[in-house]
Amino acid sequence: MNDERVETLTSAAELPAVPLTLEGSAVLHQMFRLRRAYWRQAPEESRRQAVDEAAAVLEEMERQGENGSALYSLYGHKGDLMVVHFRKDFAALKRAELQVAKLRLTDYLEASASYLSVVELGLYDSSVRLFSSLLARGVPPGSPEWEKETAETLAHQRKAMAPRLYPPIPPGRYICFYPMNRKREDSANWYRLPMGERRRMMRDHGEIGRKYASQVKQIVTGSIGLDDWEWGVDLFSDDPVAFKSLIYEMRFDEASALYAEFGPFYVGLRTPAARIGELLNGSLPLEGEVLGG
Repeated sequence: MNDERVETLTSAAELPAVPLTLEGSAVLHQMFRLRRAYWRQAPEESRRQAVDEAAAVLEEMERQGENGSALYSLYGHKGDLMVVHFRKDFAALKRAELQVAKLRLTDYLEASASYLSVVELGLYDSSVRLFSSLLARGVPPGSPEWEKETAETLAHQRKAMAPRLYPPIPPGRYICFYPMNRKREDSANWYRLPMGERRRMMRDHGEIGRKYASQVKQIVTGSIGLDDWEWGVDLFSDDPVAFKSLIYEMRFDEASALYAEFGPFYVGLRTPAARIGELLNGSLPLEGEVLGG
């Protein structure tokens, strides 16, 4: 099908509303506050045992690649520590959560927030091409042929994008995590826009992200039906100012300016699990130190 015919179908809003997506790693962010009074009052031996156990367990988690975890020291009042887990499925993710819960260290921690999601790749371009082709051939949505070709497209894309669906946690020195929604207001309802219009805006949005690809690694996770917001965004960089530059520029594109709303931002400094004792006792990693990856 030629591009002109695709655009005609797209602009006529004849395409199904829901784009195809691919899902990969299950993801959990755990934010904690250190109960400092309890920590200071605890016997030195108790603190040492808690630190040694936590370091051993978290170090093992760090080494698991696409099934791994990472520890961050959070900035500001929203928490002191954030542990990010990427796992192949939700059962493995629950095991990771329970491993952390069993640590002696959690006697001195208070959960301040958490976020559950799954790595998601939106397939707007593939959806428009597939749906337009099927409609042009007279294939009705939901028919066996429609479902068969959709499944084949997803299988092909899943194989091609496997590294992006199950990524290791990037080694950036800093992380910026935030949840977000698409607006559903009378004057700006993302979900009532035609597929082609949303596709165009997401293309423009992506172009901005690609400008920062050498500075910032981005992983988007879907959380509709899993948590209170619709998506989570993780940004990883060796320069935290790059987060500001990227997000500020994106504020001006149409998809964000008209249709996005954002939750709280969590910014953290990656800390090797082996250094968790120093972190809890008020020491910071040296500037420029390699913190994992």
